[in-house]
Amino acid sequence: MALIWGRHPALEALRAGRPVDRIFVAQGARVTGIVAEILRLAAERGVQVQWIDRRALDRMSGGANHQGVVADVAGYRYWTLDELTARTEEKTGRPFLLALDALEDPQNFGTLLRSADAAGLDGVVIPLHRSVGVTPAVEKASAGAVEYLAIARVTNLARSLGELKRRGYWIVGLDARGAVEYDHFAVDVPLVLVVGSEGRGLGRLVAETCDVLVRLPMRGHVESLNAAVAGSVVIYDVQRRRHELS
Repeated sequence: MALIWGRHPALEALRAGRPVDRIFVAQGARVTGIVAEILRLAAERGVQVQWIDRRALDRMSGGANHQGVVADVAGYRYWTLDELTARTEEKTGRPFLLALDALEDPQNFGTLLRSADAAGLDGVVIPLHRSVGVTPAVEKASAGAVEYLAIARVTNLARSLGELKRRGYWIVGLDARGAVEYDHFAVDVPLVLVVGSEGRGLGRLVAETCDVLVRLPMRGHVESLNAAVAGSVVIYDVQRRRHELS
């Protein structure tokens, strides 16, 4: 079991059917809106609710903003790459996956997961090492979107991207050094969008594995957008262009 905090993560864990052992709620919290829905679902599923002092919740969350709710849930179960591709092959249409190369900031990871879920992506691939995993901070930043995404954690990202290429995916790397603008590559094929780390971007081997490197045009004064914003822009533009083709 693991602790997650925040109203949306707790709510979506209950909605998605994730095993929940107990919900902790701050004493004196107003039973309205999301809190009321959490309590209703907890009662419906037979999950125990414990009202405790807010300072105890502070300790549980390590001082993070818990919004008066902490949940004791089953630890996140990662998918394998084979499970993820089998899942996408069962679906009709053109699969769209997000891969993250050594992304270390939980806020950026959570934001990208939220965008991926909102845009209807089929799954996410992350490396096992030198990368943030699904942590409570990531679950909070994703507003519970992590509950609805298939996330595969792989030992070697470049090798896994090569495997996806052999399965018919077109690998598109988002990189400031890209020769192609973000809206000038084919989207009518199975796609993997690869987003690099906040500092160095895509690693050399990952970049070499990509079929095309694309960039966002920067017409202002700053050099680049952060990983979450840049990745979200491209995710939605791909879905927009696919919709226009349908």
